[in-house]
Amino acid sequence: MNIQFTEAELKEVERLKGLYPDSKAAIMPILWMAQKKFGWLSEDVMKYVGTLLSLPYSHVLGVASFYTMYFKKPMGKHHVQVCTNVSCMLRGGEELYEFVKTTYGIGHNETSQDGKISLEEVECMGACGGAPMIAINEDFYENVTIRDVEKLLQTL
Repeated sequence: MNIQFTEAELKEVERLKGLYPDSKAAIMPILWMAQKKFGWLSEDVMKYVGTLLSLPYSHVLGVASFYTMYFKKPMGKHHVQVCTNVSCMLRGGEELYEFVKTTYGIGHNETSQDGKISLEEVECMGACGGAPMIAINEDFYENVTIRDVEKLLQTL
């Protein structure tokens, strides 16, 4: 795989770097760009980001490893996150997680054999008033039931 941003993406990198007094502060949005483009942050992708920011690989890896939003391994086409923190747990979040886990035969941070679904059990997603909630890629769903999740997954 050719790990390189397009000319337009490189312009966006420069724009992001210009937003901060120290360009290394742009690491998070640039890692996010890289993940969206390449699907996950492989060692080669993180080294590429480091080159763009004049940062050592160890620094990029440290940031990518600290934040769970960055994938350090390939994930499914549809990344399902299920909140099981207190509000969601009390309103059925754990049951939702078990439903997806059982339906696809995968656990936390695992991907189905066909590469279609990956599952992640997450702590608070900031929607306690709409508990329980799940996210599929970047779409958020609140007050969901097992039946709602089943319907959503069937549409993928």
